Amino acid sequence: MEKQMKKGRLFESEDFKIIMPDDSVYPSNQIVYLTEDQETFTLLFLLSHDINLMTEDGDIRFLFRKNQYILYYSSRENKLKLWSESHEPVKYLQIQVSHRYISKLINPETNKENEEIMEKMIRNQFLFLHKQTPPYMTVEMHLILNEIMTYQQRGLILKLFIEAKIIKLLILIFEQFKEKKIKEPKPEIPELIKRFIDENYHRNIKAEEIGKLIGVNQNNIRKEFKIQYHTTIANYMLELRMLKAKKLIVDKNIMIKEIAIECGYEYIQNFTRAFKKKFGVSPENLRNNK
Repeated sequence: MEKQMKKGRLFESEDFKIIMPDDSVYPSNQIVYLTEDQETFTLLFLLSHDINLMTEDGDIRFLFRKNQYILYYSSRENKLKLWSESHEPVKYLQIQVSHRYISKLINPETNKENEEIMEKMIRNQFLFLHKQTPPYMTVEMHLILNEIMTYQQRGLILKLFIEAKIIKLLILIFEQFKEKKIKEPKPEIPELIKRFIDENYHRNIKAEEIGKLIGVNQNNIRKEFKIQYHTTIANYMLELRMLKAKKLIVDKNIMIKEIAIECGYEYIQNFTRAFKKKFGVSPENLRNNK
């Protein structure tokens, strides 16, 4: 069933547009259409499993895993079609930034380097990264998206906040791109570990399990991950779980116990303890104060 559906706009100004659908609006197996304005850079974060993307003319098609993203330029108005073959709704966050704003930010007339960066961005040589392996969101990107989705201020304060967060996202993306350029085509061990955790943090995974999957001793797994990401596997997984919990806690239709299970906790007491340690307040108190 193909149907044009209304999208929830979180923010819109002359240079920015942020769209994220309400979960209740999109049933599973539903095709979703996204509109891209002309002369815009689009940041698209895919937040549910196995999302297919196809352009209106059918020339481009990709399959994205959960927590992957793309950043690209559209010179003309365009439509994208998203759908998932899984049983969960298509979840995404779309950020559009005007060409004028990016040009003002980079200021290509300043020097040759900036001019080349802008040219590559427009040609999608610099931003799209590797088409075969779209990048995964980092923990910091997750945190920024969560801040954007939950920010309560309005007016000028909101505009300044959104602009600051989009600039930070662009910095993180450019840094990730630079790291990707110097890497070998074969993913490094820390990257494989992180990818596995990003997709399985809701399960009770251990370094031993990851080691068996990629053929590396569990002690080396812990060591290499910490060297690369400056945190332990346990702390990284906890960060992802708490980010997910804080997002779900505002929905009073979901029981606290269900949230605990969704975030990988078998016992609600362990979930409550971890949540309170992270945020300084119990899940129940945070929910009641919303």
